[in-house]
Amino acid sequence: MAGSSHGHTPAAWTGVTIAFIGFLIAGVFTVAAQPFGVVAGLVVVVLGGVVGMAMRAAGMGQQKPAGSEATAQS
Repeated sequence: MAGSSHGHTPAAWTGVTIAFIGFLIAGVFTVAAQPFGVVAGLVVVVLGGVVGMAMRAAGMGQQKPAGSEATAQS
């Protein structure tokens, strides 16, 4: 993994941090037996994925290796 620098981008760190906060929220509300809070936490988890993908689309993610388009087409 260290050779590929997998996940060492602002998009990855931001998406994972937001998702982690969502899991914390859902976990706390699970223990408190509050279903609305659990759902709100899971919405935050999904939001983390959306933010990560949007940041990757904006160019803040890992660049695709050169020549990856040619292999995808064959």
